[in-house]
Amino acid sequence: MMRIAVTEPEYKKARALFDGADGMACIPVLPNEDDLCASIRELQARHAIVGAVRYEDLLYRTLPPGGVLARFGVGHDGIDKARATASGILCVNTPGVLDESVAEYVMTLLLEAARHLARHAEACRRGSWEVQIGREVSGKRLAVIGCGPIGRLVGRAAAHGFRMEVVGCDAAQVDNTDLASLGFSRVASDFADAVAGADFVSLHIPGSPLNRHFLNRERLAMIPSGAIFINTARGSVVDEIALFDALAAGSLAGAALDVFEEEPYRPQDPAKDLRTLQNVIQTPHVASSTREACDRVAERALRNIALAEAGRFVEMDLLNPEVLAQGDHR
Repeated sequence: MMRIAVTEPEYKKARALFDGADGMACIPVLPNEDDLCASIRELQARHAIVGAVRYEDLLYRTLPPGGVLARFGVGHDGIDKARATASGILCVNTPGVLDESVAEYVMTLLLEAARHLARHAEACRRGSWEVQIGREVSGKRLAVIGCGPIGRLVGRAAAHGFRMEVVGCDAAQVDNTDLASLGFSRVASDFADAVAGADFVSLHIPGSPLNRHFLNRERLAMIPSGAIFINTARGSVVDEIALFDALAAGSLAGAALDVFEEEPYRPQDPAKDLRTLQNVIQTPHVASSTREACDRVAERALRNIALAEAGRFVEMDLLNPEVLAQGDHR
């Protein structure tokens, strides 16, 4: 029976599927790097499935050459692909399987922010009958920053489901005809053009070093003061101190955030804690956490491991295909 170390938070998301994996013993382990590596050595596990925790050193000296380091999800900024490649480790993620769940959640946050659902629910729980006037989203403008698979689904839902005007923006060359078929009214030439006149701004860019603090003070100042900002991408793409200042000053109407620079959330400046602001909605990185998506992610991660064991490397969702040229991955 092949032994696979699965970090506990990810194991719990798809326990039944992991327990029923044919020919595989998926064993839950602690996610921090030292404990994970100790468990891999004790179990003599060849492969590991991990979450969003950042792994910086020991893991790449613990997994054997040819082992699979599988990210339970899409974002892989916590995995050092260069170190993994140098050690002959195959890195994979699970693209495409959680796009619908994240897109649905973006629209959930957008609607919640527009109608103040959380504040109304909390007021009723306290026995208070407080009414805060919301706003309709039909006819409002949504700027989608990053027109990859999730951004496209968000645009489609907003345009076709809620009759919003959707403006796209992407650093890469995109197919304008395809976006138009999804309901995008146009593709802006740059961020300032995309957010001009926007009522909502949703960020969908990867958490790469190049994108660190993409939403900085300069770009925040480009967003209309009445707009609501939504982030389900990565916390690192937002300067949280600059965001706090914009929200506290009223130069941004509100924010709905599912991802943060540090998770669990810890303010970058104790004096600028986003939790203290009434115009901020925070959730604990759950945009992709649906039963359906978690099962699809687990299935894809296990499939990647099975493909590696079978030597069918080109069929894997490899993040570091250059490892194949080294020859020590077998």
